Amino acid sequence: MTPRQALSEAGAEHRLGRTGAADALRGPTVRVLVADASPSERAGVRRALEDAGCAVCAEAADAREAVEAAARERPDVCLVDTELPGGGLPAAAAILGNGADTSVVMFARSSNERDLFAALETGACGYLTKSTDPERLAIALKRVLEGEAPLPRTLVARLIEEFQERHRRRRTLRDLTGREEEVLELLGQGLDTAEIAARLFVAPVTVRTHIASILKKLGVPDREAAVRVTGVR
Repeated sequence: MTPRQALSEAGAEHRLGRTGAADALRGPTVRVLVADASPSERAGVRRALEDAGCAVCAEAADAREAVEAAARERPDVCLVDTELPGGGLPAAAAILGNGADTSVVMFARSSNERDLFAALETGACGYLTKSTDPERLAIALKRVLEGEAPLPRTLVARLIEEFQERHRRRRTLRDLTGREEEVLELLGQGLDTAEIAARLFVAPVTVRTHIASILKKLGVPDREAAVRVTGVR
């Protein structure tokens, strides 16, 4: 997902104000798989979606059921609870990895930016909270077929900030020398100064010099922060 897609979805509420919810609910029927451990929550979501013209083709109470149902029914969209027994994110990854032409939208109790980023990295195309108005839930899932990414407006700004921060990190990494990149990679593997020195056949003081240069270029206070902000492992 790109920041442009995120901004497109953030503007969806404004478009609804101009065109009306009824217009947004027109179009092809969306076949949805609802994966949630709670029978009452699944029933509520099914009722809301079907009242809005969506077709709930399957329900699942855990990750295994969700993956099997997705492979069997091949829904347009899978609405997967982040707290699904067996793991909502592993279920999403398995669904998307089985080759089916389906999209996954994660369904969460609250807006959590860490969960959002994890969901997007898994391949999910959106992230909605369970407080979403039932009618807007149906609209959001229908718009997935149009290429939109349903996201809580409160998280769109953080998503853009994250993309910008990752871009900055990539630009900064290009400023590191080849040897500094090697040292940073070994730091990411958990090696200490002496171990890195032995691995690279240099003196420990040389390693400390490289680390000091890395920290200065990255603008971070210590080696743990360097590993964290660059994501090296």
